[in-house]
Amino acid sequence: MKGRVGAARCLTEFKDRAIAALMISRTRERAQIPHLRSRRSMAMTGQSSCSSMSNHTKERVTMAKVTLENFYSNLIAQHEEREMRQQKLEKVMDQEGLADEEKRIRRSEHARKETEFLRLKRTRLGLEDFESLKVIGRGAFGEVRLVQKKDTGHVYAMKILRKADMLEKEQVGHIRAERDILVEADSLWVVKMFYSFQDKMNLYLIMEFLPGGDMMTLLMKMDTLSEEATQFYIAETVLAIDSIHQLSFIHRDIKPDNLLLDARGHVKLSDFGLCTGLKKAHRTDFYKNLNHSLPSDLSKQTFQNMNSKRKAETWKRNRRQLAFSTVGTPDYIAPEVFMQNGYNKLCDWWSLGVIMYEMLIGYPPFCSETPQETYRKVMNWRETLTFPPEVPISEKAKDLILRFCCEEEHRIGAVSVEEIKSNPFFEGVDYDHIRERPAAIPINIKSIDDTSNFDEFPDSDILTPTTTQVSNHSEADLKNKDWVFINYTYKRFEGLTARGAIPSYMKSGKR
Repeated sequence: MKGRVGAARCLTEFKDRAIAALMISRTRERAQIPHLRSRRSMAMTGQSSCSSMSNHTKERVTMAKVTLENFYSNLIAQHEEREMRQQKLEKVMDQEGLADEEKRIRRSEHARKETEFLRLKRTRLGLEDFESLKVIGRGAFGEVRLVQKKDTGHVYAMKILRKADMLEKEQVGHIRAERDILVEADSLWVVKMFYSFQDKMNLYLIMEFLPGGDMMTLLMKMDTLSEEATQFYIAETVLAIDSIHQLSFIHRDIKPDNLLLDARGHVKLSDFGLCTGLKKAHRTDFYKNLNHSLPSDLSKQTFQNMNSKRKAETWKRNRRQLAFSTVGTPDYIAPEVFMQNGYNKLCDWWSLGVIMYEMLIGYPPFCSETPQETYRKVMNWRETLTFPPEVPISEKAKDLILRFCCEEEHRIGAVSVEEIKSNPFFEGVDYDHIRERPAAIPINIKSIDDTSNFDEFPDSDILTPTTTQVSNHSEADLKNKDWVFINYTYKRFEGLTARGAIPSYMKSGKR
């Protein structure tokens, strides 16, 4: 009861502050306008009062509206999540066949955790709560660091994104989509996000650290993968993609860089910045501009005259550079996405077919010296999707790749995911227990902060803004733009209530 009264009081105060802010803004505006009488007469004649609002006032109105909407939606979501946790507890206890007294103890422990969660959720989480250990990834808009939470000692991957870059490159929809999807997609197949927060300069996503690195790194270490290893990784990726399709999401950016490997070598999906299907605000014309030039060293290569070995070597040599640039690589994008005439979840299965080809052959089927040439090859896939005779693969593997990379209406998975899982290439795969079996390629983890499966990166000053960065963005300017990122803060129940949950294999360095 006290909690409800407190929440009601908080809501009332919140609304009062929002209304007061609007009134102050409106009063200031009127003080600056000399012709109020003419405006009143315009209103009397039926002209819209909205048209007399300045852009500043309209923005303040939008800010208040978004703030209130998010406040109410958070209250509802918090209640629903608490109910779901309670139902999950009851279901588990019934499955375990616990006695009434044991159930009472479990419920009491759960209630204490819920109370602790509410208390900790009210505390402000910030950069000072984490110790930065090492840079483990870098991209066009920020970087990923290995960090340790100071109070618990737990290790996480912190994704840092510069707000100024997000606004300048119109990436706000993408980062909002990623944050919202990571909150909703609570699955073994998706990288788990524990916290998100922001400061004046950056956005922060605190996610589980997966010490196995990513599939791109693994592929760069190997010439090719065996069909047995390919079967394992493709089967797990099928289950991972299906898990987000079941939530009505389309990933749209399935590529080796976004397939992470946990401490035991199993696959988890990451990077949902281009994921769509959740909210209208998340959609964007990301693929419309292909008129970028690649780094000069890549554009000098001539793929047409290379054999398979040289193609693989050239691809690996330039792959990292592509991953870190704003250009990216269109090699894994389905042709219907390029056409912008509408597409569905089947575009993710096309991307998986391209990855499967790369695992077995050593490079993707449409790799070229420029994005424009890659685009042309993807659009003319009927002529360009060929298999080099010097790298033999089985007919089952070849057939599945061609079932993935084909016309949308004939693509495997159009009926259901069972169509893919029952394909002859996956003969013998135990999907129900695949995550319990040893991975196709073992991952050796020596310590809690082992980063041996990641590239080396020099340190940066992203966490300590320079004088130039601060002077370019005044305090008022930063505050005015911050409303775009409202409701970005998030704290997961498991993250705040877990204590001493560092996996034993990470403590001992053994699998």
